[in-house]
Parts: sequence; C-alpha cells; structure tokens
Amino acid sequence: MHNSTSALPVEAIRDASRRLVRELGFMKPTLAGTRLPASAVHALIEIGDHGIHSASALCEVLQLEKSSVSRMVRKLIEAGEAMETSSQQDAREKQLALTVKGKQTLAAINQFARIQVCRALENIPSSTHGTVKEGLGLYAEALATVRKNVSLPVSTVFNDLSIQCGYCPGVLGRTIEMHAHYYSRNAGFGHFFEAKVASGMADFMGRLDAPRNQIWYAIKDGKIVATIAIDGEDLGSNIAHLRWFIVDDGLRGSGMGRRLLKEAVSFCDEQQFSEIQLWTFNGLDAARRLYEDAGFALIEELTGRQWGEEVIEQKFSRPRPITLSSSYSAE
Repeated sequence: MHNSTSALPVEAIRDASRRLVRELGFMKPTLAGTRLPASAVHALIEIGDHGIHSASALCEVLQLEKSSVSRMVRKLIEAGEAMETSSQQDAREKQLALTVKGKQTLAAINQFARIQVCRALENIPSSTHGTVKEGLGLYAEALATVRKNVSLPVSTVFNDLSIQCGYCPGVLGRTIEMHAHYYSRNAGFGHFFEAKVASGMADFMGRLDAPRNQIWYAIKDGKIVATIAIDGEDLGSNIAHLRWFIVDDGLRGSGMGRRLLKEAVSFCDEQQFSEIQLWTFNGLDAARRLYEDAGFALIEELTGRQWGEEVIEQKFSRPRPITLSSSYSAE
C-alpha cells in the first residue's frame, strides 16, 4: 500500500467515476428505460441472469440491508415482475423467480444496456475495447476488495496463513461445509448439491494417493479457509479436472483464491496434463475473472441441473502451454 497518494491518479478516477454514474443514468429515479429504480433493475438482472434466488443472497450481491431488499422484493411481486415459491429442499424457505412479465422487463433492460454500451464503444477505437473491459473489471474488483477488507492491510493478509497439500484431518468435511453454505446463500442450492459434493469428494479422497491427484488447502488460526483440488483420473485422456475451489467469506477478495489456483495450475503443468477443465455456472463473475487470468476460456455453455437447480452451466478449459516455464504466474 502506498504511503502517499500523490503519485496516483485519484482525482481523475473520481471524476471519471462520477461521470459514469451520471451518464449511465443512476442519478435519475428510474433506470434502463424502465419505471423501476436502480436497485430493482439490478435485482431483476441478478435473479434472471445470474441465478440469485433468495433475498439473503440479494442482500450480499446488491450490498443492501435486509429491510431494503424485503421492501424491494415485495414491490416487485406486487408489480407482477417477480414471484416467490417454496424451496424444494425446505418449504419454509422462499425462492425468488421472475414472472413472464419480469422476464420481458429483463429482456428490455438487457437490450437497452447493450445498445448503450455498443453506441459508446463505437466512439472509441476498437483496439481499446479490451482495455476498457479489463480496466473496468479490475477497478470494480479492487473496490470490492477494499470493501471486504477495509481494516486489513494487504501486507498482513497472509501473515498467519499457510498453504498445504495432501490429506489432513477435517479437509473433507470443511470443504463440503464451505461449499454448502456459500452456494445455499448465493445460488439457492440445497441438500442435493451438498450430497453431490460429499460423494464426489469421498470418491476422490480414496484416490488421493495417486501421483496425479492432489488437494491444496489454506489454514488460518488452525482452521481450513480455502481449498482447491486437481483430479487427474476422472476425465481421462490426459485431462486434469479442477474441482472444489472455494474460499471462505473472510478471505474472499484477498488474493488467496489466486494463490491456490496458481498452485493447482503449476501442478498440472509439472504433471504435463494436456488440458485442464472445470465446470461452473453463469454469475460467478469473480471466479470467472480468476480463471480467465490463469488462461482458461469458456468452451461450452448449456442449461442444466447437475447441481440440483437449473442454472446456465459453463465449461472452461486451459490447454497446456506449448513452452513450459519453471514457474507459473497468474498475476
């Protein structure tokens, strides 16, 4: 962290941020050509496009208080844009979904936004489009990191944390626990998903002694707080399967995920796998940025229910580099 901000373009970035807010229409009472406020527009996008199906998950994604989200959801339901249904896993838990009207509104919002972005990009050289995309993404992620770790200096994030690999007591249960809690809150997954993670990991742990299988985990204050695994056997054809990548809430955005991913990718290159594959689903934007930074590309997308709930499933792949270096960096 710099001791002085004099060398940083702080005022220019502040000015550009204010202009973005104004030009995108966030100063107006409604947004994106609708009669809805900005928070409601974002809620429709998260529910319809990103698979956020619970009010608690909306609170986290939109960074709003529970009472504010409850009022907003109630208004969307009253307007016929959204509806609540009982969870298949727990009848006491309400799941959010868009109505036919809500889906039509979302389609109009997306069309409005795409036209807005396309018209803006037409006014700058095409060679700079990638720079705009990367810059906005990096800045948004950096702001999120500050929000989540506002009192935690970067230099101290990993002082009492270590990365280890191989079996250790509790790694199976802790990995399942972190997955169950995170995906219940953020995707509405229930007991089917938790059981699937548990059965898959139980099978994998029985094969962990094989030289091309490995699991890494970060330990902080004696507790496992992040995991990632490479299954070198289940896909065959010399393809590595990246599985069970999860970072606990307290370390999300700290860079720990990037470190673990680096360990896993380096292992695959050392083992000379021809390719690494992983499955995820649409809406996990922070994870997707990590994958793409590490050389993964989206190669398949389809609607499926392999985790128990219907989501847009995504398959990513990273071919082994033609020329391998002794160290891999995802920075």
